[in-house]
Amino acid sequence: MNVKIISFVGKNAHATKGDILQFIKFLLGIFLVQSITVVLLFLAPEIIDWIDMLRLGLPLLFVAVVVAFWFSSISAHAKKDAIYRAKEQHNKEREKLQLNAERAKTRVIKQAQKDIAREAKTAHAKANFKVGAAFAGAIGVGGLFVMAQMFTTGLLILSAAGGVVGGYYWRGKREIALKRDYIEMEHKPTRFNLPKP
Repeated sequence: MNVKIISFVGKNAHATKGDILQFIKFLLGIFLVQSITVVLLFLAPEIIDWIDMLRLGLPLLFVAVVVAFWFSSISAHAKKDAIYRAKEQHNKEREKLQLNAERAKTRVIKQAQKDIAREAKTAHAKANFKVGAAFAGAIGVGGLFVMAQMFTTGLLILSAAGGVVGGYYWRGKREIALKRDYIEMEHKPTRFNLPKP
């Protein structure tokens, strides 16, 4: 039984400075009412009739009402402070969740961009191999035709293969330039103040 009481007190023993001040205010109010009651009883005559009781009761009733309003005010302020602290804590947690969500979103976007770039690189490598193989085949066929006395057809195949390679080279340079422009545009400051992750 004692262990449970100690553990219960231990769990809820997180009184703040404000809670201790509230306790002291209530304690002072109770001591004030008791001390005024004791003083009035010492000042009262030994034999008390109903008029003396009225003289004694009215000030005690007035003091009790004033202290009741005081206690009501203290508890209302304590309640407002508790609500304010809870709202502040809620706002901090909400901000933290939004920040974590934004960071996670940024991480996912960056990872998706890396995955897309890796897949594009793989696709380009495969396409480069296929184009290279086709170019080598066209050069071989063109060379064969030149050697086989079909000079015009061989030159036509060689020039077509050269045009394909030139176009492919130009397209690759253009894609690299577009990627560089996109990266520069992505890191360029905007005129809006966006939150940083």
